Amino acid sequence: MIAVAQSPVAEQSVHRWRAFAVLAVSYFMTIVDLTIVNVALPTIGRKLHFSETNLQWVVTAYGLTFGGFLLLGGRAADLLGRRRVMMIGLALFTAASLACALATTDTFLIVMRGVQGLGAAIVLPAALAIVMNIFPEGAERNKALGAWGAIAASGATVGLIAGGLLTRYIGWQYIFYLNIPIGAAALLLARRIVPESRLNVARRRFDPFGAVTVTGGLLLGVYALSQAPLHGWGSARTISLLAVAAVLELAFLVIETRVEAPLLPMRIFRLPTVAGANAVALLLGASFFAFIFVGTLYMQQVLRYSALQTGLAWLAASITSVALAGLSQALVTRVSAKFVMAVGMALIGGGILWATAAPVHGRFWADLAGPFFVAGAGTAFAFIPVSIAGLAGIAHHEAGLASGLLNTSQQVGGAIGVAIASTVAATHFKTLIHSGSAAPAALTGGFQWAFWVCGAIGVAAVPITFLLVRSRDLVQTADPQPALVEPRAAA
Repeated sequence: MIAVAQSPVAEQSVHRWRAFAVLAVSYFMTIVDLTIVNVALPTIGRKLHFSETNLQWVVTAYGLTFGGFLLLGGRAADLLGRRRVMMIGLALFTAASLACALATTDTFLIVMRGVQGLGAAIVLPAALAIVMNIFPEGAERNKALGAWGAIAASGATVGLIAGGLLTRYIGWQYIFYLNIPIGAAALLLARRIVPESRLNVARRRFDPFGAVTVTGGLLLGVYALSQAPLHGWGSARTISLLAVAAVLELAFLVIETRVEAPLLPMRIFRLPTVAGANAVALLLGASFFAFIFVGTLYMQQVLRYSALQTGLAWLAASITSVALAGLSQALVTRVSAKFVMAVGMALIGGGILWATAAPVHGRFWADLAGPFFVAGAGTAFAFIPVSIAGLAGIAHHEAGLASGLLNTSQQVGGAIGVAIASTVAATHFKTLIHSGSAAPAALTGGFQWAFWVCGAIGVAAVPITFLLVRSRDLVQTADPQPALVEPRAAA
């Protein structure tokens, strides 16, 4: 038999796809961890003695640090070396996963979830930047970006199912132990397979104060909201915390107008469509991610679903979203991204508002399937046009900044939405308990109020879409793939 030598081009392509596999696995872990804890929350709450108001921090701490440090992570990757920074983030993420699995107190778990989010904020932009660097423009890059998008779409579903299976049959700690062998293998392979790259610039300019002030302000603000039911909305403690949070956010805005290389150049918001897309992304995260959080607690605490049953129930939304993604993309091209975005947010808001009718003795097919299908369809029609609008009118060299900003808006929105929904549910629950209601009825009443708030947030995105997003800006931006460009700040 005669051996046929592989051409240099073919061999290079094989190396690229090997590197892509390592990067994709690293990215997939960070996406899975956005949702894998949701179905395990009631179990974690019981085992570590969480209060109702603190339980949401298992989700919120991850989302806030993920979103708050995403742009800084992208900048560090560009200037210090993308592979090096990705490996640092991966090591941090893996170590924090081990710490989460070993947690014996609620405070320690929350802190380590925040560290996990920081690791994810370092991994994501660095990994995506490497993908953009190793694949030249054309069919191969489009194929890679399509696979990258599929990973994002499937990660949330896999997280819910894996969380249910692991919690049900092994233990909640294994939703974190799962990351350790995968992270260790990715670290070993990355040094051998993934190429290094960085931007060649004379000066390395960062904006650490911007990242710290915006994330610190968000953390304090969310903490104040979550503790308000305990200390009172008009208490000096709550008002003081909210005031300090506002000062930090104001300091962030001032810093961004003064530093040489801001994480978030304010000029980007001069484009109404980009500003509108980010506002919608914030509300999309705040409504749908909070819906997952509250819906999971309703199914497990009121309907007594197991973690596995809860994960399987959410498949109704996930499968609908995946099934309608192709139709959404076609409608964006043939009709209007603005119109599809508005329809998507209306469906998300409407589906969540439908869930407000879920009773104490609810059943999945009678009371939850409809809301899940409708809200799932809404995500299919919202995510793609939001990604397109977020890049409308953006110069090529700032595409990474715009994409990173969109991811940040969505993650921060999710964290804030979960905090608000949790606070509303806890406040109304206490009111009903004090008025003499039984615990199941009080829990249901609290969750119903939270659904009202989540649904209203989703519906609020519809007028914002029509007011800020301009159809003429979207005419030349009908391909959703550019939204996958590396989320980093311009150097």
